[in-house]
Amino acid sequence: MAVDEKDDMLIFADDEQNDDSLFSDDAEAVSTSTMTDPLEGTPWKLLVVDDDEEIHNITKMVLSDYQFENRPLQLISAFSGKEAIEVLNREEDISLILLDVVMETDDAGLRCVKAIREELNNHTVRIILRTGQPGQAPEQEVIVEYDINDYKAKTELTSQKLFTVVTSSLRSYRHIKTINHNRLGLEKIISASSNLFEVQSFNHFAAGILSQLTSILQLDRSSLYVNISSLSAIQEDEDHEYNILAATGEFASEVNHNITDLVPNDVKKCLISAAQKHESIFTDNTYTGYFETRKGEHNLLYLQWKRKLTETDKDLISIFATNVAIAFENISLNHEIIQTQKEVIFTLSEVVEGRSKETANHIRRVAAVSCMIAQKLGMRDHDIEIIRLASPMHDIGKIGIPDAILKKPGKLTAEEFEIMKQHAEIGYNVFKHSKREMMVAAGIIAHQHHEKWNGTGYPQGLKGEGIHIQGRVTALSDVVDALANKRCYKEAWKLEDIVKIIKEEKGKHFDPQIVDIFLDSLDEFTEIQKKYPS
Repeated sequence: MAVDEKDDMLIFADDEQNDDSLFSDDAEAVSTSTMTDPLEGTPWKLLVVDDDEEIHNITKMVLSDYQFENRPLQLISAFSGKEAIEVLNREEDISLILLDVVMETDDAGLRCVKAIREELNNHTVRIILRTGQPGQAPEQEVIVEYDINDYKAKTELTSQKLFTVVTSSLRSYRHIKTINHNRLGLEKIISASSNLFEVQSFNHFAAGILSQLTSILQLDRSSLYVNISSLSAIQEDEDHEYNILAATGEFASEVNHNITDLVPNDVKKCLISAAQKHESIFTDNTYTGYFETRKGEHNLLYLQWKRKLTETDKDLISIFATNVAIAFENISLNHEIIQTQKEVIFTLSEVVEGRSKETANHIRRVAAVSCMIAQKLGMRDHDIEIIRLASPMHDIGKIGIPDAILKKPGKLTAEEFEIMKQHAEIGYNVFKHSKREMMVAAGIIAHQHHEKWNGTGYPQGLKGEGIHIQGRVTALSDVVDALANKRCYKEAWKLEDIVKIIKEEKGKHFDPQIVDIFLDSLDEFTEIQKKYPS
């Protein structure tokens, strides 16, 4: 079957953009006559449903030596429609059912068909009705009204005809499984394409490509999409980092891990050769694709399997490579735009913080702590990324505060503090006309990060869940970081003192749930402080 070949696939890419790779045509375009079946020796499961034990014995005898695509049959017996449903609930991947019509009732077989299709929602298994009483269920009526694949009188099912109908049914089942696998791969690609702002969108897109390619080329589902750092600098005797961006099958648990030690030397030699020659290379059982984007990024796709490549295989791979390289080029450009936006945001935030004599790392720490809390709140990856990008702009409004107040080393007077409080409104006004999701979030955070859970904050006096979750998360992140680091008007606090004040302000200044998350994450908070020192 097309999706289960015991082979390996690696896709290698250069640069953090995770750029180029591959697309294609129908899996059936591959010549099946030259292929080694990936499940050779694994039986096709055939369910015989009949209340006559002799029918089971005869069927087993006739099909005892049967093989299709180097795979034998495994016959499973059921003696009633009810028992058949129990077997289908218990057994996976039953390919074909030989189903009697008249068993515990005159229409037990027909009821069983309806249950399989409508209650079990199994539209993949092939069903052949067999009857010893054709008049009981007229063929034309049954074929029209029931989702079956063939209808045979038991008297006409000779050994040769049984062989023919089983073979055609198994071939049909195999085609359906291939189509379903293709559909799942396409759904992954479509999902990733429509959600490019998701943190893992490149990984999802790559996973969809792997799913498609393994089906199209009849490879194993165990496959990898791997990022190689500094590909252009590869030397044959150098160790290299291979970071898995997407994986299927047995490699699925290795996503985001380094596999340098798992890449054999012969694979590295293929990669180095293609990279140095700047061209794709075919051998009898491997393909190393070389791709270079318009930005000069180098990317490699490596495939290997046991059987010898046919010319059709090579054509399919080339078409797939060309089409998906274009798709990844577009994703890469979109990714570059997003990266540029991020850089502008952090640069602007650093300028504001620098003006108030805070270190640039303050905004990085606030972003990291906000992400940590958002993750533990169970927020979606997309929403976590929005908080990561928007939280550094919480004090953007300080750009409108005079230096004499902003940089004053001592305590502010009541009048000065009223002016300082205006930075929340100023920050909101900077973003209020934008319809971009990230800018809207930045406006909310700038406006609400000084609101308090009990309603005593500013500038709006919002209370409880009336404060946006983005504002509540950033509020705690900003305060704990300010306490933990030296400012022009104070020394850094010890962790135990920070914990004490945060506990005291639970349900007053801060959302109680967010406080609990922070208190359970002190080790992570400490690591963030070490990573981005003042």
